[in-house]
Amino acid sequence: MLKKSTNEIKSTAHSKYRCQYHIVFAPKYRRKEIYGQLKRDIGEILRKLCKQKGVEIMEAEACLDHIHMLVSIPPYISIAQFMGYLKEKSSLMIFDRHANLKYKYGSRNFWCRGYYVDTVWRNKKIISEYIRNQLEEDYASDQISMKEYLNPFTGSKNK
Repeated sequence: MLKKSTNEIKSTAHSKYRCQYHIVFAPKYRRKEIYGQLKRDIGEILRKLCKQKGVEIMEAEACLDHIHMLVSIPPYISIAQFMGYLKEKSSLMIFDRHANLKYKYGSRNFWCRGYYVDTVWRNKKIISEYIRNQLEEDYASDQISMKEYLNPFTGSKNK
């Protein structure tokens, strides 16, 4: 978990801004892959890519089957551009470090197609708290129900 408490207004050469987003994205087929060395590598890769784009990670949590990030993105980068860049480059870097994953994920796409994004302003404190507590909630819900109701390969219900 990465934690920075910054709520100040930032500036570029000609503008002042506070563009903060809560982003959630998951591996393809929502596979529970993010643990151990892969979790550490994904964290390092995401930090490196965000730094390259000038994006500040304010809060982040890698759960078993998804990533939560609270980020501050400069106004000259759209959220769609940033997410495309982040997911595409991180997929390539993950497959370079973990070649065995190429067989599970065809066409070198580690992340699923979509993502969730929400703007942050009044809810920043609530969202930060939610991200911090998400991992414990995931563990608790996994203990309640260990059965998979959907087949991760076909998307159909298990019988």
